[in-house]
This record gives sequence, structure tokens and C-alpha cells, in this order.
Amino acid sequence: MHPIPRAPLILGLAGLIPFVWGAATVLSDSLAQQGLAWFGPRFIGPYVQLFYGAVILSFMSGVLWGFATKAEGARAATGYALSVIPALWAFLMTGDGPTSASLNLMIGFAGLLLLDFAFWQWGLAPRWWLSLRVLLTVIVLACLAVTAFL
Repeated sequence: MHPIPRAPLILGLAGLIPFVWGAATVLSDSLAQQGLAWFGPRFIGPYVQLFYGAVILSFMSGVLWGFATKAEGARAATGYALSVIPALWAFLMTGDGPTSASLNLMIGFAGLLLLDFAFWQWGLAPRWWLSLRVLLTVIVLACLAVTAFL
């Protein structure tokens, strides 16, 4: 694995805040009540995780689309087609209750990691990309598991 540049690492870790906050407010009633008072119901517990998770899967579709622009021919067409999967997954699979939606987001983020690996393997993503994506994905999956299983 390759060292992750400082800016992507810091921004990637900062992007975990809604997932970590959501998990923390699921685990702590007092923190959830304080968050409710400060931010309102949409920004605590599973609600912040599910909404933000769908946004991030859609964002990552755009990132993969950008990687696909580096390819040509059939590889580019494959990259473009694969890049829309995370956004479509988020749109189609997060409409049920929090347990089902959390599980579906977990599947979506695990699938995204497979796509990250493919784009990295094809030389379309930066050399450090997979190191960053594995780190972030493990934390996202752990946070969503709190909502899905507790």
C-alpha cells in the first residue's frame, strides 16, 4: 500500500464525522437528546447516517466517473457504466426503515470498495487510493453496523 497524501487523508477522515456522530447518537441516549436539541431530528442517529451515506455513494459515483475519463475504448465504457452503480444503489435501496437501509448502505459501501479496487487495478485511480478507501470503508461499515444491528 502507498502512503496517503495529507489533504485527502484529512478530508476523508473529516467526511466520516456524520457516520461516527450517527453511531454515537445511536449508542448514547443522552448524546442523542443533546444532538436533538442542537441540530434537530434529521442530524442524529440513523437519519444522519442514511441521508449522508446516500449522498456519499452518489459522490463516489462522480469520483469513479472522473477516473473513467482516463480510460479509452471498452475500458472507458465499462468504467462509465460501473461508475453509476453506487448512486443508483443509494437511490433504490435506502427507502425502507433504518435497519434495512443501513444494511443496504453497508452492501453499497462494500461494493464500492470492489469498484475502487477495479479502478485502482486498471491504473485509473492514484496509487494511494486503495489505502484511503480501505481505511474509510472499514470505519463507515462499523458505524452503519451500529445502526443495523443494535
